[in-house]
Amino acid sequence: MQLECVFFGPFREAVGRKTVPYETDAATIGELLLELEADYPSLAGELVAGDGAELAGDTVVTIDRRHVTQLDGLETRLTDDIVVRLVPSVYGG
Repeated sequence: MQLECVFFGPFREAVGRKTVPYETDAATIGELLLELEADYPSLAGELVAGDGAELAGDTVVTIDRRHVTQLDGLETRLTDDIVVRLVPSVYGG
């Protein structure tokens, strides 16, 4: 599926740009975050903690402007054409 990832603050610096069109086979936001950490090694350990069961620190992740904790957490299912925003805790949330 095709989606858009928007990175803020240090995440943007790690990726090299603010907005990235992204093609993925991930079914959930948790799987997507692990995939992003693998594709962008400078993000490793910054998005998900430990085995990927929870967000790292106070990282804020939204899907179409809704915080994933208001949805199904890291088990939130992905669909085509969504916008995923990734905000480090230092930048708010």
